[in-house]
Amino acid sequence: MSERPQNDDPDPTDAFDDMVEAETQRDPDLAVIEAGSRTLRAQAGPPQGDGVPARPADPEVDRALRAVEDELAGRWGETKLDPSVQRIEALLDILGSPQRAYPAIHITGTNGKTSTARMIEALLGAFDLRTGRYTSPHIQSVTERISLDGSPISAERFIETYRDIAPYIEMVDAQQEFRLSFFEVLTAMAYAAFADAPVDIAVVEVGMGGTWDATNVIDADVAVVTPIALDHTDRLGETPEQIAVEKSGIIKKDATVVLAQQPVDAASVMLKRAVEVDATVAREGMEFGVLSREVAVGGQMLTLRGLGGEYPEIFLPLYGAHQAHNAAVALAAVEAFFGIGSEHARSLDIDTIRSAFAAVSSPGRMEVVRRSPTIVLDAAHNPAGARAAAEGVTEAFGFSRLVGVVGASDDKDVRGLLEAFEPIFAEIVVTRNSSQRAMDADELAAVAVEVFGSERVQVEPRLDDALEAAITLAEEEGEYSGAGVLVTGSVITVGEARLLLGRN
Repeated sequence: MSERPQNDDPDPTDAFDDMVEAETQRDPDLAVIEAGSRTLRAQAGPPQGDGVPARPADPEVDRALRAVEDELAGRWGETKLDPSVQRIEALLDILGSPQRAYPAIHITGTNGKTSTARMIEALLGAFDLRTGRYTSPHIQSVTERISLDGSPISAERFIETYRDIAPYIEMVDAQQEFRLSFFEVLTAMAYAAFADAPVDIAVVEVGMGGTWDATNVIDADVAVVTPIALDHTDRLGETPEQIAVEKSGIIKKDATVVLAQQPVDAASVMLKRAVEVDATVAREGMEFGVLSREVAVGGQMLTLRGLGGEYPEIFLPLYGAHQAHNAAVALAAVEAFFGIGSEHARSLDIDTIRSAFAAVSSPGRMEVVRRSPTIVLDAAHNPAGARAAAEGVTEAFGFSRLVGVVGASDDKDVRGLLEAFEPIFAEIVVTRNSSQRAMDADELAAVAVEVFGSERVQVEPRLDDALEAAITLAEEEGEYSGAGVLVTGSVITVGEARLLLGRN
């Protein structure tokens, strides 16, 4: 099934005041995956090249990497948190504060952080800056979390970085009430690797929240806030306003805040924080934004309004309105870093901007991994992300029938997620992933039956069987029917499906 062609009669936007004002929800981040691959008759996919590394080919290196992974896995995981930066500050202090060796762009929000970070990284790299990017979670290899010059660090460098700081990790562990967590150690490794490279600028995504997130020991010149929605409510708050209070902690004195479209109460919190610390604010829909957007083969064609002017004819090889808004945020963040809109009244070179955006990839975000039938992966795991995915797949693909494969975590708003997908799924195959937090397939099916009706729900506890079942349902209409499959519901489900479908 092919993407829909570019619109013949786009409705151009002549004035910045007519910019899209409706809040666009974003897709979430992709997950930690280390799954055993089973054979599927479905295995196929487009060419590789998305920066997702396979296991090291050298057995010795692979063993060494697994040893480091095992040591990291023995620490507190990312879902067990102690709201404090005391441990990470102690470790970085012993290491000589590597996070102070370079400027940074710091990114928080609920959905869209990793895609936005990838775009910022691509733009900075196109202007010949050496970049370090720290994002989480990862798709296939933990090394993906730490990137230099747009590519994950090698397994050898990852191992070396861990071994270099391991003695200092032990020292801090011995001094603290709780040992350093998995995420805290990785954060220290990233900051150390960036200083060692050295990088010209770091692009850093928070793990969760903002104020007490381990990444927040960095003082960023630019703070980016992607759209805030309800997620991790047990840790961050039960309303967008409460969540925004925690996330606003990344806004530092005299910084520039690039603020995506937000719920009004969340935006108010961010603006209040900016006033308190004398930060400059650039708001989507006011100082920057999306002027026009047209669906195109393989992505979309954009005209963006930046802090320094308009940027027309930008091709973005990602699907969905939410990615267009991510692009606008990324562009404004890079302009702010270069002082455009405050110190300099000019725009960035348009050809460089076009080249950078055209090269962007974001694995697991509306990602096509197979044709005939078309299989799309999207890591939506909350209602906001699900709505964005539903809108994106409807817009970008002309599916005559869409079958969903959904595996969710038991701590998420599963009903809200399923209700967002109900209008676009002809049938749904519910399953579970390998995570201990995965919702039981029968429990998920019970909720799905209430939303979809029993005749539209099929249960397959194993993910490989669920993929087979969905492909079979999609193929029932024949080879040229235009049916498709969307795998979603959990970042881990999408990551494991990606491996099962032959991606790396």
